[in-house]
Amino acid sequence: MEKLLKILDEIKPIDTELGKRAKERLDQLTKPKESLGRLEEFAEKIVSITGKLRPQITKKIIFTFAGDHGVAEEGVSAFPKEVTPQMVLNFLRGGAGVNALAMCAGAEVKVIDIGVDFDFNEEDSLHEKLIRRKIIRGTKNIIKGAAMTMDETLKCINVGIELATGFATEGAIFGTGEMGIANTTPSSAIAACFTGLEARKVTGRGTGIDGVSYNKKVGVIEEALRVNDANPKDPLSVLAKLGGAEIAGITGLIIGSAIAKVPVVIDGFISTAGALVATELCPRIKGYLFSAHRSVEQGHGAMLEKMNLRPFLNLDLRLGEGTGAVLGIQLLEAALSVYNNMASFEDAGVSRN
Repeated sequence: MEKLLKILDEIKPIDTELGKRAKERLDQLTKPKESLGRLEEFAEKIVSITGKLRPQITKKIIFTFAGDHGVAEEGVSAFPKEVTPQMVLNFLRGGAGVNALAMCAGAEVKVIDIGVDFDFNEEDSLHEKLIRRKIIRGTKNIIKGAAMTMDETLKCINVGIELATGFATEGAIFGTGEMGIANTTPSSAIAACFTGLEARKVTGRGTGIDGVSYNKKVGVIEEALRVNDANPKDPLSVLAKLGGAEIAGITGLIIGSAIAKVPVVIDGFISTAGALVATELCPRIKGYLFSAHRSVEQGHGAMLEKMNLRPFLNLDLRLGEGTGAVLGIQLLEAALSVYNNMASFEDAGVSRN
């Protein structure tokens, strides 16, 4: 605990003064002032995050954390828990949605087993691509008590921090992703706890459950909140009691990225639950985050509003894996291309009048 608190204390605010210099450059480019809208905002923020006046994106990584959830036994998902390891293998084969989108973007997908209740065969060459950092074999059922111990939670966070700082290089940008059957249930519980909204207002249909299963899911989340009585003023406790290994891994990745001054694009609902925990632990972290899109999960907007993050896109996405984060990274690349490659009025000999 003390080690994490020390790390959080070392996180510096983004360099807004350098960002102002980036804004000055943007205003000199051959276009009406602010005519490229949020692309200009993105470029300015990347300068502020990286501390580089002319930053480049040269390394794009999506970190897809995988973990199982004990609450799956309550029937809150349309799919059984066996799908979690099956999808991990699909990621490793390159056959998932995030792989297809990453291929378009020239991004790498790093798959991390942080909490899958399955033993991946170390002899299989396919599994050599898997980052093995298993801390737990799935969480406990949150309607019966805490999902994880505090020690397990801290270890999961540390996995994310180590990955971020280990892969950080100049020109890097990270995206968050996840896989874990039933993980919209703990994410909704986290959203309800931090926003103060009732469970039904932050709970969606996840994998596409019917009305009966949806009502059951809301009841499960209400019971989890009652049983665990998590205190929103103690974010680590909320994560331990209501969260999951992959959510904690994302929290750690975001913390580590802020330490390393690497921009992070958060994906959808589950990734945002991890981001919310990180920003509750250290509000300065908000400056390092970009929100890729607004998920159709109704609790997503409430969490983004809590963090004062405005998403890039609204495409009715609800897959997770890091799919939206890939799209967000491509928009940030476009923003930097404008910032770095457009001519100024002076260079182009174009009159401002």
